[in-house]
Amino acid sequence: MNGVRQEPGRDFDRLGGELVFRRALAQEGRLGAVRWLSMLLGVAGTYRKHENVDVVYEVAGRRTVATLTPGSDPSP
Repeated sequence: MNGVRQEPGRDFDRLGGELVFRRALAQEGRLGAVRWLSMLLGVAGTYRKHENVDVVYEVAGRRTVATLTPGSDPSP
């Protein structure tokens, strides 16, 4: 998560086809009109916490990486 290796059984559990993390994952959420305007004018940026999970797995001997966000559906 965000470049830090997570260990199964310690940081998350696998329940069926889902990964369930033992702590809440932070998402930035929607930006309001004032925040958009301040970014457009170059007055301020956005530095909110936004966590992603990179899942590394193998399919037919080929290494694959999927970047997931909480609540995302990894199915193609």
